[in-house]
Amino acid sequence: MSDKPSRRSAPVPTEVKKPHYLGHRERLRERLLNGGPEALADYELLEFILFSARPRGDMKPLAKALIQRFGSLAGMFGADKAALLAVAGMGEASAAALIATRAASLHLVRAAILDRPVMASWQAVLDYCNARQGFSEIEEFRLLFLDRKNALIADERHQRGTVDHTPAYPREVVKRALELGASALILLHNHPSGDTNPSRADIDMTQAIAKALTAVGISLHDHVIVGRGRHSSLKSLGLF
Repeated sequence: MSDKPSRRSAPVPTEVKKPHYLGHRERLRERLLNGGPEALADYELLEFILFSARPRGDMKPLAKALIQRFGSLAGMFGADKAALLAVAGMGEASAAALIATRAASLHLVRAAILDRPVMASWQAVLDYCNARQGFSEIEEFRLLFLDRKNALIADERHQRGTVDHTPAYPREVVKRALELGASALILLHNHPSGDTNPSRADIDMTQAIAKALTAVGISLHDHVIVGRGRHSSLKSLGLF
């Protein structure tokens, strides 16, 4: 019997496989760069945004869950932080990425109505109103303040309410308009249900604000109600 120690055979190297999601991300990137945003489905665009917050992992299940929960990509971008975090799999980083993307989009849409008469670009105003809060799940009442040339001075939230009610106070509206030196206003609020028909309370509140503004020489151009991509104009309906 030999005294020499036996030689162990060297281990056979095994091929290290990349996680499946890496190949998926690369394919999505190629499709986006080569075919543009139209080459991707809504959930795939959402996946791509989530990649920035989650360097590892498969984002497809989360992207699909978000769209299912909020009904559409637009609906998801209308959700607030609390609603986003209530979806299983969401974290602070992912919520921040989605909120930042929505903020950037709003800046782009808002640019279309800055430094120009809003009444001459009314469709751009409606697009901004829908993007701003058309898909919010809570009613909000906003004020768009205009100067003498009907250019936008400021866009401010006046009140935040519940799922079906937002109070508005004529005296506070007038006070803020005077502070900003506004010459005209557009009122904006949303109906989370998607039914943009004005309620009796909407009509009464609009007439009260219009009367209060007229008393100090400020015009009310319109009150726009938005919801799920639709809108109603109380001015067009002849309600004030």
